[in-house]
Amino acid sequence: MPLIFIASDHAGFELKQYLIETLKENIRDLGTYSTESCDYPIYANKLTEAVLNNANSVGVLICGSGVGMSITANRKKGIRAELCANEEIAALSRQHNDANVLVLGARFISKECALRCVRTFLQTPFEGGRHARRVGLIDKDY
Repeated sequence: MPLIFIASDHAGFELKQYLIETLKENIRDLGTYSTESCDYPIYANKLTEAVLNNANSVGVLICGSGVGMSITANRKKGIRAELCANEEIAALSRQHNDANVLVLGARFISKECALRCVRTFLQTPFEGGRHARRVGLIDKDY
C-alpha cells in the first residue's frame, strides 16, 4: 500500500478524521486539526508538495465541495487530482488518468461512500496503454 497523505479544511475535518481512524495504516495527517475556519489552499499545497516529494505516495484532500481543493492541487505540475463522488469515478481516475490525489466534497458524500472511494482509489492500478500517452500530454507545455 502506498503512503497516504491526507489533508482537509474545516469543512472536511470530520470526514478526514473518520478516514484516518478507519484506514489507520500508512496515513499521514497534514491538517487541519479542528473545525475552526481555515484556508483550504494552505492544506492543498502542503499535501501536493508531500506527494511530489515522496515516491510511491498518494493524497486525499477534503473540503466542503471538493472544488477548491481540486483547483488548487491541479495547479502543481505532476499532480493529477480528481474530484470523486462515487467508486466508479475513483476507479476511472486511476485507470485512465493515473490520478495521484483523490478529492472529496464532504458536504456531498457519505462517510461510507467516501471510504469506498478511497479504498477503490488505492486498489486500482493505472491501465497505461493509450492512457499513458494522454497522461503524458497533461504536463506538456504548448
